[in-house]
Amino acid sequence: MHQIEWKISDEPVPYEFALDVMERRAADIRNGTASEMVWLLEHPPLYTAGTSAREEDLLTPDRFPVYRAGRGGQYTYHGPGQRIAYVLLDLKKRGSDIRKYVEDLESWVIDVLAQYHIKGEIREGRVGVWVSKGHQEDKIAAIGVRVRKWVSFHGISINVEPDLSHYDGIIPCGISEYGVTSLVKEGIPVSMPEFDIELKSSFEKIFLQNGALGCITNSKP
Repeated sequence: MHQIEWKISDEPVPYEFALDVMERRAADIRNGTASEMVWLLEHPPLYTAGTSAREEDLLTPDRFPVYRAGRGGQYTYHGPGQRIAYVLLDLKKRGSDIRKYVEDLESWVIDVLAQYHIKGEIREGRVGVWVSKGHQEDKIAAIGVRVRKWVSFHGISINVEPDLSHYDGIIPCGISEYGVTSLVKEGIPVSMPEFDIELKSSFEKIFLQNGALGCITNSKP
């Protein structure tokens, strides 16, 4: 049985504060002094640079704060209306398989979107989850993970109702020939609390097939 704390922050969380919380919690999970955690939150508008980020993909460096994230991937945007799920799990309890973990994150996003009759898809060589409309493909969710001593942190971000024009300041994930979308742009208006219910339900299907449940904690940083 894996006991997992679910933490929900109702106000935008400063990025550096979130990094500090994740670092400390990951260390406690490794030491066995804290439970695993899924943290649902939003950030103020900002750009993050993953370990593969190219400077030329940051088109307007003065538009929003830019942070080095330490996760895999390139540039991405975070801001209000985007649900971020930071996932801190002990992967040693799950077979020590990072590839399988990333596949589970992808499956989680796809299952959540399916609850809203949106078909999310993955593409070889393009990280994240995509929505197709004929020949047009738009990214609806980003995935960026970091694993240290088999404890994961960072996670996923899904566009619920962000200002999509904020993506204009970067080439998201280094891919310029595709666009970005959101649930609202796809014609699915949904509140963040409603969306969180679907996130937890789908997470339990993908990650907790043995029936272990976590506890939900609503909190403000």
